[in-house]
Amino acid sequence: MGSSEEDRRRRSGSSRRTLLVSSAAALGAAALATGSRAETAAARNGLARSSQGMVTSPHELASQAGQEVLQAGGNAVEAAIAINATLCVTYPHFCGLGGDAFMIVSDREGNGFTLSGIGQAAAKPPNYGGPIPVRGPGSALTAAAAVDTWDQAFEFSRRSWGGRQPWKGLFKRAIQYASEGFPLTPSQRFWSNFRANEIGNWPDVVRVFTVDGRIPDVGETFRQPDLARTLTVLAENGGRDFYAGDLALRIARGLQQAGSPLTANDLARCLARNETPLRVSYRGGELVSLRPPTQGIATLEIMGTLDRLDLAAIPEGSADYYHVLVEAVKTAFIDRNRYVADPDFVDVPVNRLLSKANLDAHARSIDMRRAAPWPYVFKSGDTVFIGAVDRDGNCVSMLQTVYFDWGSGVVAGDTGILWHNRGASFSTDPQHINVLQPGKRPFHTLNPGMYFREGRPRLLYGTQGADGQPQTLAAVLTRLIDYQMDPLNALTRPRFLLGKTFSDSRDSLKLELDAGQDVFANLAARGHEISPIPAQSPLAGHPGAIRIEADGSLVGAHDPRSDGLALGI
Repeated sequence: MGSSEEDRRRRSGSSRRTLLVSSAAALGAAALATGSRAETAAARNGLARSSQGMVTSPHELASQAGQEVLQAGGNAVEAAIAINATLCVTYPHFCGLGGDAFMIVSDREGNGFTLSGIGQAAAKPPNYGGPIPVRGPGSALTAAAAVDTWDQAFEFSRRSWGGRQPWKGLFKRAIQYASEGFPLTPSQRFWSNFRANEIGNWPDVVRVFTVDGRIPDVGETFRQPDLARTLTVLAENGGRDFYAGDLALRIARGLQQAGSPLTANDLARCLARNETPLRVSYRGGELVSLRPPTQGIATLEIMGTLDRLDLAAIPEGSADYYHVLVEAVKTAFIDRNRYVADPDFVDVPVNRLLSKANLDAHARSIDMRRAAPWPYVFKSGDTVFIGAVDRDGNCVSMLQTVYFDWGSGVVAGDTGILWHNRGASFSTDPQHINVLQPGKRPFHTLNPGMYFREGRPRLLYGTQGADGQPQTLAAVLTRLIDYQMDPLNALTRPRFLLGKTFSDSRDSLKLELDAGQDVFANLAARGHEISPIPAQSPLAGHPGAIRIEADGSLVGAHDPRSDGLALGI
């Protein structure tokens, strides 16, 4: 009997893999050629404008959920939670309850803080005896702090911003879309097909995110009934039920049955941290980001280096423009890879890295005629950016993630919660700064940001893209600040990505084709190894931005490479 059942499972798994591979073949090489969709999105979205409040996210339904909260008198934190909860349903390949989250929170006068929601490693991690697996239960080795980030932000908003929206109400749309379904997005279809050869080996992903092994079509109604029940419990019982209630016990049981080292005690110890942001001067204002173990410091180093260079003399989109940004990225990434880890376990010299002397040295090291060598390993990952500004000028800039697209591939039992694989970024080398240790927080690529002038917030920004995040932000921020582009134009212009990607293992400089052949030739002559990628490629990140004008009016957009939308009220 057992043998027959095992044979049936093998046949079922083989059949599912065949269906998934067939789905991928249907798209073929054209999957990356998304320019026409991006152009359509840009034409549809345009620029959002408002004087009363604004939200932006990579999914239209999620943006609408946040817009509804603002229209009902809710504040920016409440809107951000509603957006994020909805994205956990409608963008499951990039974010979910089983991931981490980060917020920068500020009022209109610039009084702010950060919430760094990083789940710590299991108290008793396994002895891997080699590299940590990047998928499967062995990669699901850190707790997930996203829900606690929401919980702490919600309590702050009630205490300090007079928040009156009920916690339960913020989950209304998320529960509705999980239960009744929503039209599957091009992004979810793209990343399902992109991983089709692997998804067949992730039984939980096949069970929850396919239809009998078939990748759903764009626009097909997609439901997640287990997740709907979990969201309902969370809405009824509060955020800490995820960590210390009946829901926590179900999550822990599901993870352990799958083979994860996480326990109920590991979940109970998981807390987001309220911290003061890091800051660096830029063009008469200040950019702020999160502290290590995030790479927020890398973005600030890049921008602090560029602040010392005369971008006004460099035409935007020229070979000089891309060269100087890429070279600034290299100097910051060398520091990042050498120093950034959990400061509870290692000394991270934050003040020295952001010092005038270090940034001056970075700027002096850039040779405009020649590309510096680039031997460093690329870190992949995916996430979503959420921005919200309410009628009182309160702001939230937020990122949330499951690390790789589809995370660990492990769903916690019958909860519908896809667990992240951020623990895979640990090293097993005892000499490495990010070596796995019990209770340690892993290096994190997420770094949402804000830009302040005269002490007040003027820009909210962030992006998907792991190693690409600081690179994408360098392009977006220089276009917004130095070249005074509106958000949609700044987000639509060609971008680059230095290093390996999902589809190209070379440590080359990927550049979107619409940068132009003259730019490609000029950069190659300086020693850059160039790999063209399609215009408006999903590999170039999915940033969003909201600009707050001096009179308090708002203008915003989300990257047309995504399914996103900025909405004003």
